[in-house]
Amino acid sequence: MEITELNPKIVWKYFHEITQVPRPSKKEEKIIAYLEKFAKDHGIEYKKDKVGNIVMSKPATPGYEDRVKLILQSHVDMVCEKNAGTVHDFDNDPIRTIIDGEWLHADGTTLGADNGIGCAAQLAVLASDDIEHGPIEALFTIDEETGMTGAFALQPGFLTGKILINLDSEDEGELFIGCAGGKGIVATFKPEYKAAPQDLVWLRASVSGLKGGHSGGEIHVGLGNANKILTRYLYALEKNLDWCLAEIGGGNLHNAIPREAHALIGVKPADKAKAEELLRELDAAVRNELKAVDPKVRLDIEDAAAPAQVIDCKTKSALVRALYACPHGVLGMSHELENLVETSNNLASIKQRDGVILVETSQRSSTTSLRDSASEMVASVFELAGADVKVTDSYPGWKPNPDSAILKASADAYRKLFGKEAAVKAIHAGLECGLILDVYPDLDMVSFGPTLRDVHSPAERIEIKTVDLWWRHLLQVLKEIPAAK
Repeated sequence: MEITELNPKIVWKYFHEITQVPRPSKKEEKIIAYLEKFAKDHGIEYKKDKVGNIVMSKPATPGYEDRVKLILQSHVDMVCEKNAGTVHDFDNDPIRTIIDGEWLHADGTTLGADNGIGCAAQLAVLASDDIEHGPIEALFTIDEETGMTGAFALQPGFLTGKILINLDSEDEGELFIGCAGGKGIVATFKPEYKAAPQDLVWLRASVSGLKGGHSGGEIHVGLGNANKILTRYLYALEKNLDWCLAEIGGGNLHNAIPREAHALIGVKPADKAKAEELLRELDAAVRNELKAVDPKVRLDIEDAAAPAQVIDCKTKSALVRALYACPHGVLGMSHELENLVETSNNLASIKQRDGVILVETSQRSSTTSLRDSASEMVASVFELAGADVKVTDSYPGWKPNPDSAILKASADAYRKLFGKEAAVKAIHAGLECGLILDVYPDLDMVSFGPTLRDVHSPAERIEIKTVDLWWRHLLQVLKEIPAAK
């Protein structure tokens, strides 16, 4: 079966078209052009702001002219991750989709259902002539995944709707009314490089096979973090052997739990067996620790060519200790909403370039003061290690409003359709709702979507049957939008 034969066909039609348009974060020119062409082809009024956010407007269908104007909102960019060995150019190549039983995934890359499926639903509503609804604005924001710069750039007056439905959630049957805010800490180490000693043997230690995942929505699962695992090995070397570090790297994006990491190390020939033994011991321990959640994890060590230079011992020691001390995972649970992660940190990436080593971390919390405290704690770790520290990507959370009118309408619509209650939740991941509320503080908001799993990783997939359930729910909500007072 082809993707365009899935139901609801109109949603899958537009999702397929979106997968054919390259749209990495901060490189959204092609998807913006696609959206502009869509609006022109369908005679839909639209406007674009200075950063590339687009809002399309569609009048009410007969009988619904008195309804409150509704904003449907999704982001156009996608996380670009691929498996080692997968040949794919995210700047130019379309996503190759695969139907696998009840799920749709990509061929060795992220799928981009986060948030392409939301965009597809918006286009389906705009293109249809048989859907009952009040006046609609469809907002397509850019660059949600690497800083939410599209939402940050929204200006008063760009939107005129009073209710907003965000289509960027990942569990069908759940209505989200709050999200975490976030901050980032980037620590910069500036090593003094020295010529590599001639009397050492060189080994490449690596961590691979991890699932990775969303550093908000899946931080509570206990997935393996490649950077933390690699650091455990480097710390074991630090405690047991004289060794040199020439190269280190792991992870990619601030909002993805790192799947792979590596280091190029040098040891004395007499210590090679011990270095290999330390890795084997850690490999066995980690496999046992993660067997229930990340069973394919593996640590490898192999001979490598000698490098030209190495990191000075002082920086090496400080870096390893700081990485070990840096927290990763859940830092606290909510006291108000059951099973909601309140505060967390992700040790996201280690990148060595232009002579410096950059360590990127991401802090999240639904409580602003705890978000700031987590950020300061992580900053302190790296400041003690002598790194330069910079705060990045600060954005607000979305405080839940259990008395929301759109929440009531969405819950009533779900009950009417399916004869059961939708779960009302907040999410630990960051949504653009908090930023949009900063500009439009009177907006009434809810977020819901189909079921996605392992977003921000090449294992990203969408449960096919939930797209139809979600679409039916959305159409029912459109009918339930209250009349303007």
